[in-house]
Amino acid sequence: MNKQLYIEDIQSLFDDVQRSKIFEDQKMMTDAVPLFPVRQINTEYENQKKLNGFNLKEFVLSNFDFLSTKISIQRETLLPIDEHIEKLWDELTRTSYEEKGTLLKLPKPYIVPGGRFNEFFYWDSYFIMLGLKVCGRVEMMENIIENCSYLIQNFGFVPNGSRTHFLSRSQPPYFSLMLDLLCETTQEENIYVRYHDTLEKEYAFWMNGIEKLEKGKSIKRVVKTIDGDILNRYYDAENEPRPESYLIDIEDKENAGEEFYRNIRSACESGWDFSSRWFADGEKIQTIEILNLTEVDLNCLLWHLEKTLAKSSKLQNIAEKEDYYSGRAASRRQMINKYFWDQNSGIYKDYHTKKNTTTSSEHIAALYPLFLGLASPEQAKSVAEHIEQKFLFTGGLVTTTKNTGQQWDFPNAWAPYQWLGFKAMKNYGFDDIAERIKNNWCANVERVYHNTGKLMEKYNAVDTETIAGGGEYPNQDGFGWTNGVYLILKNN
Repeated sequence: MNKQLYIEDIQSLFDDVQRSKIFEDQKMMTDAVPLFPVRQINTEYENQKKLNGFNLKEFVLSNFDFLSTKISIQRETLLPIDEHIEKLWDELTRTSYEEKGTLLKLPKPYIVPGGRFNEFFYWDSYFIMLGLKVCGRVEMMENIIENCSYLIQNFGFVPNGSRTHFLSRSQPPYFSLMLDLLCETTQEENIYVRYHDTLEKEYAFWMNGIEKLEKGKSIKRVVKTIDGDILNRYYDAENEPRPESYLIDIEDKENAGEEFYRNIRSACESGWDFSSRWFADGEKIQTIEILNLTEVDLNCLLWHLEKTLAKSSKLQNIAEKEDYYSGRAASRRQMINKYFWDQNSGIYKDYHTKKNTTTSSEHIAALYPLFLGLASPEQAKSVAEHIEQKFLFTGGLVTTTKNTGQQWDFPNAWAPYQWLGFKAMKNYGFDDIAERIKNNWCANVERVYHNTGKLMEKYNAVDTETIAGGGEYPNQDGFGWTNGVYLILKNN
């Protein structure tokens, strides 16, 4: 039975399962595959749950298949780390040629992150591709791009992950950077022409609502400032608990505002779920206000998308479109400097659209203007000094300067930002800092691997005797983007 499952199809049963905590991980039920028609399961449930001795867990286990068990790679002997990663690529490869439960169909094989994550994830896949490039696995790089294109063509965007309950949000838009990476690898400039229509569709998703926007207002992912400038924000249209973290969201909602669920979901679109970066008081998740912010990382990535669209238009001699996208990119470049550069602290920050000022949070996404070459030499020098003084520790780069227990806060070091930091410093000639970022984090990865035989989702950058923690679930092993970033750093 290959009918696509949407969580709302089994909402009453789903709500009871998640609230009863019959599974340790709330993601279990979202990944379950119905063994019978959903209408039949619902009817059976309504009839049986009234009976004496009804066992909810037994009912669920007899009506659903739990195919997506947690990935844990065990080896009899500890291989050299690069050999371990080479084997991991095949062990983390999946196919989804037909719809199965909440899992979306995809035309090509793909690589999952690992641990509890058995689906394709958007921004993870770019950092996975970095490692695939090192290993010469060009076909899988092409598969990832083809899967992203399929999703954009069918849904208008790449969902957070390839499941039906992620169809209300995306993740940081890395598709144009994926094309750059493949072009660097194959020297095929025609790649931009081939995916021009896909690039335009993704751009339309992020800019949807722009024509109706008034000054000082926001629609979906577009913001118009009180000066009339256009910027973007992360956004999710749904204002309901996330199915994969259902009970957590319901419990966190107490004493929070009415837009709490939408703010939570919008933060998931950023990939930073969760961080003090989004909290009004810098401490508690109940004060999350990402809907009031416009972010430096997102706007830098959309600048890159605009530049890529200008390039693909030029390759096709479409002068009108080349001028349009070049103009949008030039305008956004000015806006990035105007809104995200904090002159007082000498670092890039997010912008609060209601307070019309930069936020107080200092975070590692300040690297994006350097990573993409948008910062002036003076700005880059100032950011580099901040990075060295406040973010670089013995185990790599931390994400923020605040320790709240959230997984995207101090003291955790995440793979994407080690690569962004390394490249950002290299771009502006801060080779010494770049080498320290690389060496500190790679040594941390190697130490944990030697002690555990695993590559982790995230690492503790400060106490390198422990494994990182925080967040809604235990640290996962596998792990897609760690594998990719470790390999690309070791080969640079």
